[in-house]
Amino acid sequence: MVAVLGYSREQIAAAVKEMYSAVAADPEAGFHFPVGRSASRAADYDERLLGPVPDRALAAFAGVGCPFRADVIRPGNVVLDVGSGSGVDAVIASRQVGPAGKVLALDMTPAMLDRLRDLVRAEGLANIEVIEGDAARIPLPDASVDVVTSNGVLNLVPDKRRAIAEIFRVLRPGGRVQIADIVIGLPVTPDCLADPKLWAECVVGATVDEDYLDMFRDAGFDDVEVLRSHDYFRHSPSPETREVAQGFGARAIELRMRRGRRVPAALQALRRLDPRRIGRQVHRRGLWGVAALAAALLACYGTLAAVAALAAAGVAVALDEGAWAAAIVALAVLAALAVLAGHRRHRQVGPGIVAVLGAGAIGYVMFVSYSLALEMIAFTVIAGGVAWDQILRRRSVSRLARPGTVASSA
Repeated sequence: MVAVLGYSREQIAAAVKEMYSAVAADPEAGFHFPVGRSASRAADYDERLLGPVPDRALAAFAGVGCPFRADVIRPGNVVLDVGSGSGVDAVIASRQVGPAGKVLALDMTPAMLDRLRDLVRAEGLANIEVIEGDAARIPLPDASVDVVTSNGVLNLVPDKRRAIAEIFRVLRPGGRVQIADIVIGLPVTPDCLADPKLWAECVVGATVDEDYLDMFRDAGFDDVEVLRSHDYFRHSPSPETREVAQGFGARAIELRMRRGRRVPAALQALRRLDPRRIGRQVHRRGLWGVAALAAALLACYGTLAAVAALAAAGVAVALDEGAWAAAIVALAVLAALAVLAGHRRHRQVGPGIVAVLGAGAIGYVMFVSYSLALEMIAFTVIAGGVAWDQILRRRSVSRLARPGTVASSA
């Protein structure tokens, strides 16, 4: 059993199954997301696509977008529908591939599978095969399908990289992908990710938009294209869900891409070290204070260590102490400014004041009267301000995921 931040993937999967079993059992019971005809309108499906879809399938539809906007399915294709649910997309795909093609409808929720099997039998949909399984372990051979379609599923999968690798594996070279899914603009905190109930809310399990696209590129997909982005959650009947979605900048996107060549593992690692990607991660997670403090410590003590090592090796180095001191102070000030900027997130001035005092002390040490003890105390004070800011930032994000809860800001 693999743990995901305190909870197993099995526990998260159980929470998701419970939610969608309830949808299968009683689609009109009322949920925090649109279901049925209202969901198809929220996803902006063309009525011509829905024409051949039986009412019994449409009644339990819970998609977040219209992946068919990608227009990648052709007659005779073998199509895999990952997370087929009640079968709306599977039925549409079955009409598009025709009698010479085939649709493999994959889902992990027994109640949805039973509902879909009944639909296939009742409607005589001979080119649809229902398969039990989940996105992270697709029970199909390598290179066995032409197209993969999915609608509102990967945001519910804890190990998204593995699921994307599985999609790559089962696709034939040059195969196409059409996906509708949920992405967010603000990363969630580990405590939110560790709550199985929040995964079923569709927001907490979602990935930051650029990170989501990068995962497909890292896996070897080419021509990753966003066809549409829309505010799916404004259609939610739950004010709380709308509030959570707005706080995280959650929205639905529709994608089109194709399977490229397999990317070597070394190249994947290099892509993840792209400075632009790292910069985005630091910015979105509010880690500029941490980064600036680390750079200041490296500039201070790392430079000393490097000079000492070179001297021991017999290499003389002329160090401009004024420029060195200015660089250290500048980085300390940047750390303080980054902490001050956290006020916009958590509305607390304490961390910024602490960090500014620490940066001021660094300036005093470097330009007025040097003291190693005071220097170390000053760095410790800045570190305290940075840590306090990070704690408050995390608490503010946790409150977004749980509106109505009261968390201490101390």
